[in-house]
Amino acid sequence: MASPSSLSPPEIPMELHAVNRKKLLDSFREHLSRSSRPLSGFVFLQGGEEQTRHCTDHIELFRQESYFAYLFGVQEPGFYGAIDIASGESLLFAPRLPADYAVWLGEIKSLSYFKERYMVSSTYYTDEITKVLHHQYQGPGKPPLYLLHGLNTDSNNFSKPADFEGIDNFKTDLNTLHPVLTECRVLKSALEISLIQFANDISSEAHVEVMRKAKVGDTISLGLVAISLGHVAVSLSCCPCFVNSALSFTRRSNIQSALRRLFSLLLHLLLLLLQCLASCQLGVLCIESQQNEIMSFGVSETDPNHDQYLSNKPNVNTLEDGDMALLDMGAEYHFYGSDITCSFPVNGKFTRDQSLVYNAVLRAHNAVISSMRPGVSWVNMHKLAERIILESLKEGHLLSGDVDAMVHERLGAVFMPHGLGHLLGIDTHDPGGSGKTQRTWFEVSAHLSRELLEGMVITVEPGCYFIDALLLPAMENTQTSKYFNHDQISRFRGFGGFGLKAMWIAIVFKNQLSSAWSYLELTLLFLDLLSVIDMMYVTCDGCVNMTKCPREIQEIEAVMAGAPWPIKKISIPSSVNGKT
Repeated sequence: MASPSSLSPPEIPMELHAVNRKKLLDSFREHLSRSSRPLSGFVFLQGGEEQTRHCTDHIELFRQESYFAYLFGVQEPGFYGAIDIASGESLLFAPRLPADYAVWLGEIKSLSYFKERYMVSSTYYTDEITKVLHHQYQGPGKPPLYLLHGLNTDSNNFSKPADFEGIDNFKTDLNTLHPVLTECRVLKSALEISLIQFANDISSEAHVEVMRKAKVGDTISLGLVAISLGHVAVSLSCCPCFVNSALSFTRRSNIQSALRRLFSLLLHLLLLLLQCLASCQLGVLCIESQQNEIMSFGVSETDPNHDQYLSNKPNVNTLEDGDMALLDMGAEYHFYGSDITCSFPVNGKFTRDQSLVYNAVLRAHNAVISSMRPGVSWVNMHKLAERIILESLKEGHLLSGDVDAMVHERLGAVFMPHGLGHLLGIDTHDPGGSGKTQRTWFEVSAHLSRELLEGMVITVEPGCYFIDALLLPAMENTQTSKYFNHDQISRFRGFGGFGLKAMWIAIVFKNQLSSAWSYLELTLLFLDLLSVIDMMYVTCDGCVNMTKCPREIQEIEAVMAGAPWPIKKISIPSSVNGKT
């Protein structure tokens, strides 16, 4: 049974999205002025559409398109939004619903309802877009529409530009908006941070709850995930999978609409839990033991442990004495998410080998945190993390030789094949991490490869893994084989690994840099293996921990033995980067 939380969901300020629109408007006008273009036309975005499952009439759980959510905060599907560059007015276009919608799905909201709810200048129906924008436009020729189209460097997918009947009556621009809007999302306001902070606080409590109650012999996935999700649900009195969607139905007056949304959410939660039982793809829980390879991907049919693996699947069996558990999960609150990972021994005590690897990652994690400040290259932070891990492995007699030479040979990538962290906000991998510089071979595999800026939200997640696909070629390579103590390192093969994750929010107020780093790793159902994240403020002279989750080995062991671990409330500054 999940314990109750002391946290209460804060009010959602729709002013947040008005601030975001003003931020974009100022940046976009400046961009147009620098290129000697007129300050006229419209920024125009299309929101997400409700989707059915393949050819069926089953409606999938709706989640708003992220850029549209950033600017307008609209929860419902089928909307369009515009910002008049000349006047600064915001226009929202709602779908004109058929009359029988009210029979099956509840009250049809009026345009005035959406205007008040989302704090926009005016609202219309989507079949009025052409007429309204032509009437609003005061310039010569066809009204310019600046549409969202650009590459997401994390997914390599392109954003979809708006399309509607009558768009041929406008002059469309597909190149200007995306980089400007993406850069706006990189730096967070205080209002955004307050939502991210709450998502992290409640997720941190859930992780500690699982850590307390995990015991040898527990059923993997369903039991532990139910504890964590249940804790969030008790705290929010709603389904925890997508908190922003769950909270929306609690404010609806129509019972049919509320029940429909609740039923959809519960089905989605059930699907997640069933998938967790079947595999580790959602990253909710991983178990690492001698039979389990990194990230619980399993073993080959030719592996001598294949039959044993089939009878001991990592997520459909029980927690065994000596196993390490990883939970990588986080709540989302009004679009803004968290990315949290905890790693702990299920029996409550770290072994010598587990301590060696865990502390190697913890040292790297702490070294990065102490070095973070505006202007610091994130690529250099990645290299620092690799160096610290290599030094620790050498001290543990797994490696030998000159660490500088190991760094030169890129041996660190054998043990940490992923990037050190990523931006986080409305998306787990928020856009803008590649910056404006040329991406190198190293940066292509990283979500973040630019200098740190005041106002960023970043995860810090070094890791140390023992993956045969990377380890064996390096141990057999004539250039790198000499660095490995083959006898010592062989006992770690199949061990899996550890990863520590930290989410940082770099904030500036009164010329002081502050950075909030979110507990363990703040990732929304993002798979790692044995990870940790804390929320920190980084000031001009250090860091302040915003969340109180166990990180040191003695802290983890104490909490698992029953020691108290209250989450200390840390206040958010009233201004961030000079803005609310």
